[in-house]
Amino acid sequence: MTAELTLRVDGMTCGNCRARVERALHALDGVAGADVNLATERARIVYLPEILDPPAIAEAIRGAGYVPGTVDAAGAPGEDARAANEDEIATLRLRFIVAAAFTIPLFLIAMGSMLPGIALDSIVGGQALLWVQLALAAPVVLWSGRGFFVHGWAELRHASPGMNSLVMIGAGAAFAYSVLALLAPSIFPEGTAVPYFEAAGVIVTLILLGRLLEAVARGRASDAIASLMDLRPATARILRHGEEREVPVEEVAVGDTVLIRPGERVPVDASVTAGNSFVDESTVTGEPVPVAKETGDEVFGGTVNGAGALTVRVERIGGDTVLGRILATVAEAQGAKAPIARQADRIAGILVPCALAVAALAFVSWLAFAPPPALSYAFVAAVSVLLIACPCAMGLATPTAILVGTGTGAERGVLIRNGAALETLARARTIAFDKTGTLTSGKPVLTDRLRPDGSGAVPDEVFALIAAAETLSEHPLAAAVVEAAGSDLPPVESFSVEPGLGIAARVAECDVVVGSARFLENRGIGCSASEEIRAGLSANGKTAVLAAIDGEAAAVLAFRDPPKEESRQAIFDLTAIGFEIAMITGDGRATAEAVARELGIASIEAEVLPDRKAEAVKALRRADRTVAFVGDGINDAPALAEADTGIAIGTGTDIAVEAADVVLMSGDLRGVVTAIRLARRTLATIRVNLFWAYAYNVALIPLAAGALYPVFGILLDPMLAAAAMSASSVLVVANSLRLRRFA
Repeated sequence: MTAELTLRVDGMTCGNCRARVERALHALDGVAGADVNLATERARIVYLPEILDPPAIAEAIRGAGYVPGTVDAAGAPGEDARAANEDEIATLRLRFIVAAAFTIPLFLIAMGSMLPGIALDSIVGGQALLWVQLALAAPVVLWSGRGFFVHGWAELRHASPGMNSLVMIGAGAAFAYSVLALLAPSIFPEGTAVPYFEAAGVIVTLILLGRLLEAVARGRASDAIASLMDLRPATARILRHGEEREVPVEEVAVGDTVLIRPGERVPVDASVTAGNSFVDESTVTGEPVPVAKETGDEVFGGTVNGAGALTVRVERIGGDTVLGRILATVAEAQGAKAPIARQADRIAGILVPCALAVAALAFVSWLAFAPPPALSYAFVAAVSVLLIACPCAMGLATPTAILVGTGTGAERGVLIRNGAALETLARARTIAFDKTGTLTSGKPVLTDRLRPDGSGAVPDEVFALIAAAETLSEHPLAAAVVEAAGSDLPPVESFSVEPGLGIAARVAECDVVVGSARFLENRGIGCSASEEIRAGLSANGKTAVLAAIDGEAAAVLAFRDPPKEESRQAIFDLTAIGFEIAMITGDGRATAEAVARELGIASIEAEVLPDRKAEAVKALRRADRTVAFVGDGINDAPALAEADTGIAIGTGTDIAVEAADVVLMSGDLRGVVTAIRLARRTLATIRVNLFWAYAYNVALIPLAAGALYPVFGILLDPMLAAAAMSASSVLVVANSLRLRRFA
């Protein structure tokens, strides 16, 4: 039996950091699987508890050079994680401010000779200015840039060079070269003892700025899950031993009685025991219209009570609540890896060693073939390659988009369980729907009440007798009859039922029989006159039931399970964007065809037994289609699992929801359209991010190495290389954040 552990991992900065943590975890005996997400800074580990324990896992992360942390029971970042993010931002901000404060005068002094009207070296003296530059550059490189050296050395020590290694080598080489050029210029060939203090300072400052902007953007990307966490009230007002007490919500137990005042948030999942109100459930289901609540109804933690006071009995707490499950699902999705990310991981994993090789090759080539001073040219080219090759943008391209996309979906009542589901849903071209409870309401309604000979509608007084008899029946069709008749019905004197056939009752001194034709015929009541009417109703997908009074056929009642109003719009929208729509149902063909005609569905699989629904989905997939299946019942679970993407109606059974990849928290099928549009938009964002990251490295590494110098005389300055590297990461995160504006 395996167990699962989710840990925060602080200190990761690029795809190579993520890969190093994964390697350290996979190296442990007892680890069955490990996924590390750079954007969420979270590691999810599946392990064998009889072989391995959480402290050993945390120690492996620490041994790889990173700091493990905890997440809360729902799988979401705990308060310490949010505090850690704020601390990281504060630290980066301080280091950047200090770096900028020293780098600006450093840059002005170094560039002073190039600026018109400024001749500092004639005033102070050239050698003195170099010492001033050293004094300004030292705190920038050695204090503000200390983290690059600490983490960079750890990366090299573990034979896994990454962003920090490249910055450490690039900025460190520029600073060390400059110090040697100042202290021992004679060891350099003539004309090459040129200091690069300003390059070292600007490199560190620009990369710190990029890190700061990334950290802020990552915090914004996590706003969705943070806002969901904030929906949980800190306290609850409970009744114990006849006393009202306010306690922390963690102390509330199942079975407690909780009082909810008007305007308060519901603290836990519960059932109403007293009171009436309207509750705003938009935070859970995405539905904007408040829902009426009375005794017996369920309320969910995190929702907002309206104007009425409610007394509720606690049913679920903590991670078992609907909000807790939403948090866990979103956290799992944000920590999961989409298939498209694996290619980026492989490329990022080999990019840094390749960059080191290219930097070395550039250095040797310039040293051998460049005009004097060759050493200066070689040094500039090598440092520029090292800085521009950082794979930060690649490491952030996929996880930040998934982070923002899944969080945005959760805010709109669409839960996407993992990155793979998001990708397959974006690529789906066929959607198959279950009928009952998915396309239709799952609740039959009375559509016709006809005389057996077809001469018109049944009189109200006759229908009242039939409805009165049905008041004691538990059959769903009986409930539809009673609902259609209203409440002013005569009393029932006696009642009997034959399961599967019908009922018999004595109402207002009349004998009333309601049921199938066979049931009535067994009682000697003729039904042949209504045969043509029943056939016509059946052809239109309706269920016909007969009724007799005092031994004479009196009515033919017709029922149907009507399509949900929003189903029409959902099917129309899906067809408009190019989807093939199919229906897979266990209902009879006539009923299925009637619903399909009404909704505009061309492909129908009717009379499919529950255990064959998965086979029907598999047949669609064999036709080279990427198939999504939408269902809500226990019998839909195999089909949901078989489909490339299973979409469950959140109002359905727990088994269906657990088997699905995507969950619509409300029963509104228009959420399917929202989920698909969001998935496509997120996948498109990932592709743009990856293109930008790849194009940036492919185009600029040769440029940094000096490929344009022989033709155009252009050699990229290390400061520009650092700025370009930081800009690429910030742009990737900013592009992902555009998903927050999804509508």
